[in-house]
Amino acid sequence: MECSYFGKCGSCTLYTLDYEAQVEHKKAQMQTLFKPLHVNTFEYFQTPSEHYRGRSEFRIWKEGDTISYAMGSFDKKGAVCIETCPKVELKIYTLMPALLKQIETSTMLREKLFAIEFLASSEHLLVTLIYHKPLHGEWDEAAKVLEKAFGILIIGRSRGMKRLLTQDFVEDRFEIAGKAYRYHIIEGGFSQPNRLMNQKMISWVLSHLENCEDLLELYCGYGNFTIPMAQKFQKVLATEISKTSIKSALQNCELNDVHNIAFLRMSAEELTSALKKEREYNRLAGINLEEYHFSHVFVDPPRSGMDEASLAFISQFENIIYISCNPETLKRDLEVLTKQYAILHFALFDQFPNTEHLESGVILKRL
Repeated sequence: MECSYFGKCGSCTLYTLDYEAQVEHKKAQMQTLFKPLHVNTFEYFQTPSEHYRGRSEFRIWKEGDTISYAMGSFDKKGAVCIETCPKVELKIYTLMPALLKQIETSTMLREKLFAIEFLASSEHLLVTLIYHKPLHGEWDEAAKVLEKAFGILIIGRSRGMKRLLTQDFVEDRFEIAGKAYRYHIIEGGFSQPNRLMNQKMISWVLSHLENCEDLLELYCGYGNFTIPMAQKFQKVLATEISKTSIKSALQNCELNDVHNIAFLRMSAEELTSALKKEREYNRLAGINLEEYHFSHVFVDPPRSGMDEASLAFISQFENIIYISCNPETLKRDLEVLTKQYAILHFALFDQFPNTEHLESGVILKRL
């Protein structure tokens, strides 16, 4: 990837290495990190080194009536103004300078604009304009002109306020192992930033599922992994604490004609209590936990990894599928899990070239 902001913008830290050298650097780091756990080999999945991010956010920097995109500086001592970013998907990359130039011509759109978020999919490009001011009907009219001019979707946000012009979601479509999938992804919710790598991650998990009965998934989000995995299992119980994500996941089941998933808005601690019959929950109405025979549990926790109680909870299942966005907390958790489990498969997913970041996938089986 070529970028005129290398060494100035703090987003890319491995820019002095070409991509193949970056891959070798990351492999070496992971081999050192996981050597104490006797992990010597990984499957390594690469991604294009530019135009790979479908979700991104940029601050806005102002000089009089002129506005620019801004990123944190490499030396962490301020901001660097940029025109565009070669990491983002091509449709975002192309839009960025033209969009800002058009916003600049409108006082209503420009004034107190704080940040811009982009969410791209195979079908749509949604742009969220974030302000330090209330937004009203006059802003709506100006934003509708912008929306029409570029053929995009626009949402306005300020503290406690959301202005919706057309829709607050994008639809994504992709194919895995000859099967097509559709997703509604709601603005503001979590989605995998690298859409191509997301498909590789799902494919990797599916390729290593064996002896499947029922599946329990924690942190299911909008059903990104849940829906493709459902074809391998008799029944799926998926938990998530976000109402918005549960609503989206149910809609995505309808889009994909999947009917063997039950979604619960429940934490791991609450589910543990319910499985032990320590407490009854109204949210479990219509769901008989005794009918499930879980052969696998799937977890995709935040960067902090899993807490002690959650690790103890998943340790009651025969097979664990663990997707991680933080190698350090993954290692910490595997130090606990490998006392009872063997690591069968370990994969590295290079979500973000030119950075130190790596996603990981681990499949474990009880000893």
